[in-house]
Amino acid sequence: MALFRAVVRTARMVRHAPRLGVGLPADDAVLLDAPDDRLAPALLAAGHGEFEPAAKLLAGTREAAEWENRDRYLLRLATFAQARGDWFEAWQSAAPHDPDALLVKAELAVRHAWESPARAELLRETAPLINAAAEAGPRDPVPWRIALDHARGCGSSRTAFNALWAEAVRRSPHHYGCHAAALQYLSASWYGSHRECLDFAERAAADALPGSLVRALPARGAFAYLLGPGRSSVPAGRLHAAADCAIELSTAYEAGDPYPAEVRNLLAYVLVRLERWDDALEQMRLIGPHATSFPWDRVADDPLGQFLELRDGVRLEVAAATPLRVRAGRTRSGRR
Repeated sequence: MALFRAVVRTARMVRHAPRLGVGLPADDAVLLDAPDDRLAPALLAAGHGEFEPAAKLLAGTREAAEWENRDRYLLRLATFAQARGDWFEAWQSAAPHDPDALLVKAELAVRHAWESPARAELLRETAPLINAAAEAGPRDPVPWRIALDHARGCGSSRTAFNALWAEAVRRSPHHYGCHAAALQYLSASWYGSHRECLDFAERAAADALPGSLVRALPARGAFAYLLGPGRSSVPAGRLHAAADCAIELSTAYEAGDPYPAEVRNLLAYVLVRLERWDDALEQMRLIGPHATSFPWDRVADDPLGQFLELRDGVRLEVAAATPLRVRAGRTRSGRR
């Protein structure tokens, strides 16, 4: 019987896998962390040592209160500055009190400290830079996301964390970056527990507006649980509900939209771990060419390779579960 099942499984994969590849970009068309149309020119100019487009981009997000885009662009610009910092050094020299330059400076300093063996000591030294960025942008929640990351690295008390969190939500009640940073602090891998982490995520998602990335926060909590220590205290149904909430959010955006790409990549990983192959394949189609470093860099040294390998694996799993002859009108559930 085992041999017969293996033969049937192989036959199903051979028959259905090519068809299930429809709608999936070719491997060489998938890019890791591809910039959107607004970020790409700023990165290109920075590559030529010019800081003005990056400064204009961040200034525009600040003036328009585009906090989600501001945080996304900050992270990408800081990553570029880590590899090539001449353009940012020129920016600091030309405008040392620019609130956007101060924000990039704070993000870079915290990253540098996190990567050092003397992390706690160096992080304490970065506090004035975070304060300067917060004072330069009184309405901006992004410095407070940096402060929450800083607090986690410093081992700040729950009282200190709560004070930072209050400042963050006062500026933007539904900022995804601040919520994700707080979720990490509350995770079992740091200073909380699996239940506390998921409780926080579910409350935040319930309060968030439709289309808000915070609606996917429970899936991020599920991800922390799946990768964290002691995975025995959370019912599987709670993880499935977290995935369902993120699927609902994902459907609010067009396929291939770079804005929810990271959330969709995260959701795809969670669905794979839950063995919901059909749902995972649908998210792979919605992701299109926009693979993101997170979450794949948490589980592999080659995030793009991991994404592509898993995408192929999901397609084969769906093919293997599809009968050789599918009746017209038949539907299948992606949940196992």
